[in-house]
Amino acid sequence: MPFASIEGIRTHFQITGKGPPLLLLAPIGDNAPIPQRWRDRAWRGFKPAELLTSHFQVISYDRRETCNSGGRVEPLSWRVFARHANALLDHLGIKQAFLLGSCVGCSVALSLAAHFPDRCRALLLHWPVGGFLWLDRGRACFDRHIEFARVHGLAQVADRARQSGLFWSDPEAGPWASVIASDQSFAQFFVRQNFDRYLKVVEQSRDQLFNDTLPSGVTSSQLMTIPVPAFVMPGDDALHATSAAHVLRELMPHAKISPLMPRQQTAASIGDWVYESAAACDQARPAAVA
Repeated sequence: MPFASIEGIRTHFQITGKGPPLLLLAPIGDNAPIPQRWRDRAWRGFKPAELLTSHFQVISYDRRETCNSGGRVEPLSWRVFARHANALLDHLGIKQAFLLGSCVGCSVALSLAAHFPDRCRALLLHWPVGGFLWLDRGRACFDRHIEFARVHGLAQVADRARQSGLFWSDPEAGPWASVIASDQSFAQFFVRQNFDRYLKVVEQSRDQLFNDTLPSGVTSSQLMTIPVPAFVMPGDDALHATSAAHVLRELMPHAKISPLMPRQQTAASIGDWVYESAAACDQARPAAVA
């Protein structure tokens, strides 16, 4: 299980396959239980870390504050997550990569393209998040944690985090739940930190990550200036509004939306979309996925 110190944060990553580099930006982290459910529901059984390795060098990793990676108590934003991914590519000596994002991975990919466009060969955005229900859900998760911390204190937040280890399925555990659960020294620091400062960090994180109904990751004006080719496959549920995919198509100058709606998406058709999108950039030839 390889690890690297990326921006001072212990980061778990894995590299498999040969070919053009492809950075896999998972919904939560590489080994989280949610991505397993994601493969069964949204990915329709498609396993990118396994099925793309015949044509790509696939780099998968746990985003900071998820799974086996560490974190730091500071205001979180999509740019912070993008900077972490960019620094990982620096560490690996990769100058440019395809970015395959799913769910919030799309948000990290968009932020990477906005702030580090030369790093991105193309964006492959599957089920981008956005819409009012996504905004409402995200802010509510942070608000639930803030209320729990105010009532019970940081020691009980840490106890809860050790039990669940995942913010999005147990908001009371907080955005640093997985780091608390996996790193005893971090957990000790977490409990001892200044409480008022911590609440301000959480509030700022909420407001930076969930500030409007547009697709998360960048502003509308930033979308209009992203020079990177983008290929979008829409979702269609409460958190992955179809409208989010159409906003990307309308505002990004080099975006193309897939006509396949979720009921038409299968492991094979998703795989074909990845290869065909990459082939359009003359970096990989199309191939069917068995």
